[in-house]
Amino acid sequence: MIKRRRGRRRGIWAIVLLVAGSLLVLGGTAWGAVSVSGDHPPVVYDKKTVGSENMRPTYVPGDTGWFSRGADGENFEVSRGDVVLVDVTEWVPDGLLLSRVVAIGGDRIEYRRGESTLRLNGQPLEEPYILDRARPSSVPFDVTVPPGRIFLMGDNRMNSFDSSLRPEKEQGTLPRTSVVGVEVSRPTGLVVAGGAAVVGVVVFLIGGGLGIASLVARRRQRKAPVPAGVRPTA
Repeated sequence: MIKRRRGRRRGIWAIVLLVAGSLLVLGGTAWGAVSVSGDHPPVVYDKKTVGSENMRPTYVPGDTGWFSRGADGENFEVSRGDVVLVDVTEWVPDGLLLSRVVAIGGDRIEYRRGESTLRLNGQPLEEPYILDRARPSSVPFDVTVPPGRIFLMGDNRMNSFDSSLRPEKEQGTLPRTSVVGVEVSRPTGLVVAGGAAVVGVVVFLIGGGLGIASLVARRRQRKAPVPAGVRPTA
């Protein structure tokens, strides 16, 4: 009867895990490199923990949002409906405000008391994201947004210090350059690449541990004493 070599199964698993871990590390690194390569500078992503009520129900206090901060030398593409981070030290103490772009340069945005929607360029504006759809603003307004500027409102219209409440300066509009971040679902490519690389390192280390255990088991088998009365074979 052939005696099974100790540690053989662990040795096989060690090889499998070492190869798999190496492939994951290499694949994650390559994916990350592709994600930030190309003709444009790499985009910087940031995350922010929401601390206010002004963007309910889209964000509640304690939620985390991911934001693209753009790339060096490139301007933000800001569109109606975007959730953005704006730098407005004159509005909020810490300078950063999370809000939604309701209108952009050239738009006429207005609210007539008693109506259930805002009006964008004369047409009702559907906003399924706001907290109370029956009350799209706490105050009436009628603003034509100058070129290069934006009009912002929070999704919790009854508890949002936004453009509608700042008519004394530029009708509450802000320059597009005040935007420092645009909401993204999350930087999927970089997150997946980083996760694959981390998992690969863990798998590689487990494979290395099994490989060491397999070698130790084989050495012990070679050094095991021969039972009395048994003559070792050549």
